[in-house]
Amino acid sequence: MSAQVTFRQADDGDLDLLVGLFDGAAHWMVRNGIDQWKPGDKTAEHFRTRMAAGEVWLASRDGRAVGAYELWWEDERVWGPQPPVAGYVHRLMTDRESAPAGTGRVLLRHAEERIAAGGRRLARLDCEARDPRLRTYYESAGYAAVVEELEKVAADGRRYRVTLLEKAVA
Repeated sequence: MSAQVTFRQADDGDLDLLVGLFDGAAHWMVRNGIDQWKPGDKTAEHFRTRMAAGEVWLASRDGRAVGAYELWWEDERVWGPQPPVAGYVHRLMTDRESAPAGTGRVLLRHAEERIAAGGRRLARLDCEARDPRLRTYYESAGYAAVVEELEKVAADGRRYRVTLLEKAVA
């Protein structure tokens, strides 16, 4: 399937699309009892800021967006001060209506390739600690937990626990 999915960096013309992808993924999480993302939590301004500070990538298939992710080059708020050895994958999201099975893995592989190309040796991410399905998903993609539970504060002040995971990519 990866040959059918193309990637490009998002730009300001994609802000509404990114907000829509996020809200769609957040609605899916709410429907499936995953207490991590909430519809409306990420605005166009959030994605504009992320594009300026790092990379936001869009995945398309047959001319239609099927997913996106953010790639950060540091994440002190969650991981603390770190040497420049990792890239941090955030907001890995797929369009549940149009993305073929396996799109999430294609997005992850693309992020890992970008991280390695940037001279970093680790891909890092966090996921809701109370969601064993999500953790299993990342572990089956080669990620290992390095911190079991860490409290994180959402933009709305809600507190939740995440597991920090990483994978060697270079």
